[in-house]
Amino acid sequence: MPIENERKFVLDDLSGALEARLAARPGVKRTYLHQAYLDASGLRIRSIEAADGTQRIFSYKRLVDDQVVEIETEISALDFGRLWKIRREALQKARYSWPDGRFRWDVDFFKTEDGRTYFALAEVEMPETETQPPSPPDVLAPHVLLLARRNDQRFTSKRLADRAHAEGLLAAVREKGEAA
Repeated sequence: MPIENERKFVLDDLSGALEARLAARPGVKRTYLHQAYLDASGLRIRSIEAADGTQRIFSYKRLVDDQVVEIETEISALDFGRLWKIRREALQKARYSWPDGRFRWDVDFFKTEDGRTYFALAEVEMPETETQPPSPPDVLAPHVLLLARRNDQRFTSKRLADRAHAEGLLAAVREKGEAA
């Protein structure tokens, strides 16, 4: 069963400086995601645009026994378009990804319709047996505001698709050093 084992770091990058550094960094892959959630718990669709083309993914993602089970399969553009019509929450984000030994880093910049970043989040994918996240890489460390608790639902992309929620969360983290 595919288990997702990740930890999330809230980042400070409303200025765009970190995103610009990641875009220029060798070995970092940039993708652009259009993502939506459907009317049943755990169902998600994604369009992932990369330099080498667009991939469309249907996902089932659910917390089971304190572990996140994630199953993905590629779907056609036609099926993606059909499902997009019945979406609930939707978002767009720029993602920068790179391997780091046995870990994988994904940094997401949640975007408004006009392309401005309203929330930045780093995720480190870890082997299933790992419990402690590694220290953030040097490029991220100066921007880290908070290491979110494991499986904290306030920091899911589905919740962060709500811009008011994301901006309120970011304000609380900046003010208190933690999420309210």
